Amino acid sequence: QVDLVESGGDLVQAGGRLTLSCVASGSIVAIDTMGWYRQVPGKQRELVATLNLDGDTNYADSVKGRFVISREIPKNTVFLLMNSLKPEDTAVYYCHTDRATVRGFNGEPLNVGERWGQGTQVTVSS
Repeated sequence: QVDLVESGGDLVQAGGRLTLSCVASGSIVAIDTMGWYRQVPGKQRELVATLNLDGDTNYADSVKGRFVISREIPKNTVFLLMNSLKPEDTAVYYCHTDRATVRGFNGEPLNVGERWGQGTQVTVSS
């Protein structure tokens, strides 16, 4: 099992900066890709940024040059540094993991599918 807990959401003025954190817990051996998505009411959840074990990143066009994703792999933690925030960045931000390997009851490796965190609210005032 993999559980995700986000933190760092807050109210910030336009032009400000925030850093979101997400810690994955469980008997984790490895997580391939960790990332961030966001959602506003009435709209679909959208990709913000992802980072895999090879160091490959993927950013939404709307955040390129402003947001930076990073990971502490041994701590199963992913961060999202958000600079030059805009009111349109206001959303609930969700941590996401895709494939993960965990240790089973007898220590055997098990593959688990994607997981989502509960979300953290980011509000950018104009």
